[in-house]
Amino acid sequence: MNYFLQSWSDSAMTSLGFFWMALWAFAFGYFISSLIQVFITHKQMQEKMGKDGFKSVALGTFFGFISSSCSFAALSTTRAIFERGAGFISSIAFLLASTNLVIELGIVIGIFLGWQFIAGEYIGGFLLISFAWLFVKFTNPKKLISNVRKRLSYNQNDDTEETSSWKKKITSIEGWQEIAMKYVMEWQMVWKDVLIGFTIAGIISAFIPNEFFQTLFIGSGAEAVGTLSFFDVLSQTLIGPIAAFLTFIGSMGNIPLAALLFDHGVSFAGVMAFIFSDLVVLPILRINAKYYGWKMALYIMALLLTCLVATSLVLHYSFAAFDLLPNFSGENSIIKQDMFKLNYGFVLNIIFLFISGILGLLWWKSSSNMQHEHESNDVSITQWLMKIISFLAFFWLIGGVIIKIIGINAS
Repeated sequence: MNYFLQSWSDSAMTSLGFFWMALWAFAFGYFISSLIQVFITHKQMQEKMGKDGFKSVALGTFFGFISSSCSFAALSTTRAIFERGAGFISSIAFLLASTNLVIELGIVIGIFLGWQFIAGEYIGGFLLISFAWLFVKFTNPKKLISNVRKRLSYNQNDDTEETSSWKKKITSIEGWQEIAMKYVMEWQMVWKDVLIGFTIAGIISAFIPNEFFQTLFIGSGAEAVGTLSFFDVLSQTLIGPIAAFLTFIGSMGNIPLAALLFDHGVSFAGVMAFIFSDLVVLPILRINAKYYGWKMALYIMALLLTCLVATSLVLHYSFAAFDLLPNFSGENSIIKQDMFKLNYGFVLNIIFLFISGILGLLWWKSSSNMQHEHESNDVSITQWLMKIISFLAFFWLIGGVIIKIIGINAS
């Protein structure tokens, strides 16, 4: 019994430590994202993405890069720009860029995994878009796209989106209230994913033995990383999306889980496939089905799975060719780091907590009633399930902290 309580306490403190390490990165990224969302409107995006040529795809990629990293928000925005005339490939480019090329995601990956994975994330983001373009060209789903466009309805209200100049917005209290609204909405969109993802990461670190990972990911183990066969790398790359599908956590919540996979000797390709799989989880599939119908939802799922597996393999063997694959050793395990030490991250956390407090106060005082697109379009069963699991995760963390305070030790 004492062993279980000690493990519970360890898992909770690990989860909180993970979040403390990444807090400033979340806050910084969402602050930048909020500024950009206020200054560059969805209407301005869709006007530039009317075709599927190189320029439109490049613009879709750029607009995705400067947008939110929340998977649900990305889905909603993608649907909005697609139904207003943006090309299908351009819309997919936007979707992939907004969940793989955003600033805050790269910072969080750097904190937990290192520079090779940052490079893999951004290079992989462009590869994903390129492979998606090729996939659409070869499969040529013109009839499917045409049917989906007929299914979608045009919402005239979106054409009234605010178009004031950024100079006017940044110098007015109303503009900063709008920025504060976007900032709070960013946190409202991801807090469940982050809470659940970081809690699961702590539980896995405390309760799941190495043998589990070695069984699930064939060939995993620190001693085997440099000598994996192609079959081992391929199988791990295929298992990555399956593991992500079962966790159903968005892009920002699955990074500590990816770090744990790497800690247990999963290959670079397997870890990258897991990270890239934030758009192939069950809630995303259900939302796509609601937007576009099941045929298009399954087509997008097949597109994403094919492209992320191909991208992960290309990244793995390209990095291997230049001897750039990250090498894991027990000494650099994320679990063994002092997560609460006084360093630059601690100082940045204090600074961004202060900034967040100011923005929170502006949000609270604002009389705006901005709607949460991703929440209003989500399926109720997903919302219900996420709320239940979030409550359980919160209870787990509080219980672990209480046990830590009481000082129960394993015998």
